[in-house]
Amino acid sequence: MLHVVLYQPEIPQNTGNVGRSCLAAGAHLWLVRPLGFRLDQKHLRRAGLDYWQHVDCDVVDHWESLCQRLAGRRFWYLSKSGRREYTEVRFAPGDVLVFGSETQGLPTSLLDQHADQSLRIPIRSPVRSLNLASAVAVVVFEALRQFGTEPPATGP
Repeated sequence: MLHVVLYQPEIPQNTGNVGRSCLAAGAHLWLVRPLGFRLDQKHLRRAGLDYWQHVDCDVVDHWESLCQRLAGRRFWYLSKSGRREYTEVRFAPGDVLVFGSETQGLPTSLLDQHADQSLRIPIRSPVRSLNLASAVAVVVFEALRQFGTEPPATGP
């Protein structure tokens, strides 16, 4: 339904949590190298709990490979400097949500090249940014809300 891209993620716990959110939402996770960790690290597995083996995930060596594999899809670039708020756009099934690394975000060159597709989550100062896993969850579940797709309810 959605594609979530982590561009050069650095922290395994964040990637594990993003993987769990992707699994819950039915989204495909893409990781663009270099990664700041090994995929077999215990922190990644711990953050993803016992779900990681079920996460639909691909790893690509560079940005160009990702673009080739997802050619024809609409890309949205999430950044604290994005032009529009994420709630101002209409997401569609198959969209690609691109998030940068925890310390660097997305490259300025990429954001400049795709300024009209750059989105931000509004936050108040003095907070500089949200945690990567939190930001992914906010946007992914907004997209599902727009689709009219709800994850299955659990509990009473």
